[in-house]
Amino acid sequence: MSNKENITEAFIQLGRFLSQFSSHGIKKDETILHNDLFFDGFKHQIKIAKENNGWFTQDNIMFALEGWSNQLTEDKLHNWLKPYTLEHVKPKTVAIIMAGNIPLVGFHDFLCVLVSGHNVLVKQSSNDKHLLPFIAKYLEYIAPSIKGKIKITEDKLDNFDAVIATGSNNTARYFEYYFKDKPSIIRKNRNSVAILRGNETKAELDLLSEDIFRYYGLGCRNVSKLFVPKDYNFDAFFKAMYKWNDIIHENKYANNYDYNKAVYLMSEFDMLENGFLMIKEDQSYASPIATVFYEYYQSKEALKQKIETDQDLIQCVVANGFSDSEIAFGMTQKPELDDYADGIDTINFLINLK
Repeated sequence: MSNKENITEAFIQLGRFLSQFSSHGIKKDETILHNDLFFDGFKHQIKIAKENNGWFTQDNIMFALEGWSNQLTEDKLHNWLKPYTLEHVKPKTVAIIMAGNIPLVGFHDFLCVLVSGHNVLVKQSSNDKHLLPFIAKYLEYIAPSIKGKIKITEDKLDNFDAVIATGSNNTARYFEYYFKDKPSIIRKNRNSVAILRGNETKAELDLLSEDIFRYYGLGCRNVSKLFVPKDYNFDAFFKAMYKWNDIIHENKYANNYDYNKAVYLMSEFDMLENGFLMIKEDQSYASPIATVFYEYYQSKEALKQKIETDQDLIQCVVANGFSDSEIAFGMTQKPELDDYADGIDTINFLINLK
């Protein structure tokens, strides 16, 4: 077995390990490799991650881990990598600057770097620094050939050949200047939108609530804006959202809701709200926590033109029958391995490093 096959196999075993941690709870599986060494330790890291970041609830961490266990299977990994020629990649060191808005948000980049045959130098966000180092130790234990290929640092990045950096629009300007002499993927702020026609089923709107509220709406794949036809009736929308009403009992979310509601009222903005979610007509894509913006559209053709014009601001388009690239309701936070952020093929970037 080649070194790259060893690495892929390690991620398959990691997927099995993570399958013990899901939205249905935590259940130990005695058949998992090296479980006696790692199971209790990972439970502890989950506990510390929750304590370190109030947005990282048990439910959201479990959702993220379950999502990755579903992707790290033999079939999915091999089918994902099949179109690429990885045999002739000369190992480089690729730095990854990770965001910390949702649990393990930088894991896909980490996976891409290692399976493409490179070494990875990780700078984590202080908001999400407990899960990945433990996962890296598990991978090293499964495949000792990985040892030396992973470095996680809190220091200034040094001795690397390329960089993948994710941040805000402000930090992206800094990244672009600082890494101007390195091959790079620099990611900026993006948001996701849903396109409604007014005839959505209750099931579709129920699924849309997941796209809006999962991770408190903090991810770039969360729907932060709706496009609706003129005279759209929001009654069915609000009814479908109600299943998430308990979210207002989460302190950090409630504080944001109260603050943003006060700002809107003092500014005399028109908005609708139901006690835990506000919707406001606004042309912007990035809405504050506990708020979803909406905008009316006149025709499907005009909206397609707008989406095309604003594509650099949009991560996902949720719809049914709008375009070939749309994402189904309820699926924004369940990306497949080839759902590359910003539409940039990370593996292709990595295998073409000189």
